[in-house]
Amino acid sequence: METWNAITSRRDVRDFADRPLDADQLDRILEAGWRAPSSRNWQPWDFVVVTDRDQLRELAKVWQGAGHVAGSAATVAVIIPRLEDSDERERAQYDIGQATMSMQIAAADQGIGSGHAAVADQDQARRVLGFPEDRIAAYLIDFGHPADRPLTPIRKPDRRPFDEVVHRGRW
Repeated sequence: METWNAITSRRDVRDFADRPLDADQLDRILEAGWRAPSSRNWQPWDFVVVTDRDQLRELAKVWQGAGHVAGSAATVAVIIPRLEDSDERERAQYDIGQATMSMQIAAADQGIGSGHAAVADQDQARRVLGFPEDRIAAYLIDFGHPADRPLTPIRKPDRRPFDEVVHRGRW
């Protein structure tokens, strides 16, 4: 798939086929996150990859809206330092946004769906994933083959009108 097709095909997938990802596919997705731009090349992230079905079911309990994680072929927990400084927190959030989008575009490029979930219960996430106390699980990004329909470019996305969003030169 070409980059533009991957961008226009990417959608949140919440229902996955019961089919694993190839190791090469998963590594390519992870490498996209690893290569993502980062402010001052800080790279505040660590990625914990989960493919075990029992572990995915336990991970899905970190937030009431994370049930789809249990059915994914793989879920990547994005782990960042626990940051007290608000400027550092904002930089880290921007950086992990770039890393997660890079992973999701790399997945779409391979026909793999993705979704995301918040992490409300850090204790549950820590029990399942084993990350250190000085870190938090910022987000979960789940991946798998879509159960309903393959990824194809979305011709009429449910978005605010382009001309309402784009301001040229001034607001």
